[in-house]
Amino acid sequence: MTTLQSVPRPTRGVVNPAAGEKMFRLETFAPDADLAPFIEHFWLVAWTLPDGVVHVQRTLPSPCIHVVFDAGRTAVFGVMTGAFEYTLRDSGRVLGLRFRPGAFRGFLRQPVQTATNRQLPLSAVFDCDDADAERSVMNAADDAAMVAAASAIIRTALPAVDPMQERIGGILLAIEHNAGITQVQQLADQVGIGVRKLQMLFKDYVGATPKWVIRRNRLLDASDLLAKGSDIDLAALAQQLGYYDQAHFTTDFEKLVGKPPAEYRRNCKAE
Repeated sequence: MTTLQSVPRPTRGVVNPAAGEKMFRLETFAPDADLAPFIEHFWLVAWTLPDGVVHVQRTLPSPCIHVVFDAGRTAVFGVMTGAFEYTLRDSGRVLGLRFRPGAFRGFLRQPVQTATNRQLPLSAVFDCDDADAERSVMNAADDAAMVAAASAIIRTALPAVDPMQERIGGILLAIEHNAGITQVQQLADQVGIGVRKLQMLFKDYVGATPKWVIRRNRLLDASDLLAKGSDIDLAALAQQLGYYDQAHFTTDFEKLVGKPPAEYRRNCKAE
């Protein structure tokens, strides 16, 4: 029997994570060694809700490809540039695989941007029958068996590791960990790549523009701060994130998170 290795559960990108923890179980597992160059982690969400209780969980977009096994909705999800909402009711479970930034280029064998904001059947990428693949994962006896079944499907199309993956991963880490990067030119200067080449690399390997990835990370910085109840002045926060004024920050934040910054902070404090 396979023993799963748990990894820290990410809350970055999950709207109001404290509320979500009351409604579902979230587990994250490390991939086997042969899949580790491509897959960041497996994630599993399972829930059992009382009759009549419905929970809508909003998740913010990331510059990563996901393969998701979900009864009747199994698919390869390209980078989604908008937030995603999932309605939980009754009981169920979903298994997802989060690929490392740039790592899906070898599986797709074409620029990753061709899958942006699209869902592809598993059979478009992997050597499998879609219905059989879904059943093999969703009918598995436990978490470990689900991960093992999903891993077997990924192995049907395992490519060679592309050296560019490490470069792409480093660029995205620079964006994530340097809150001072708010403009594409700043990123280009930081990583030593011209703006045009940077844009082409993102089109080919990431599936989103550098500008979108930068803005998404700065908005996540803001949502993390506000979810923790930070009393930071919102106008000052907007300026810190590179916005011209608070109104534009509020518009972008609400579009991504679903609520204006002040309301989001109040709701998170109330949980």
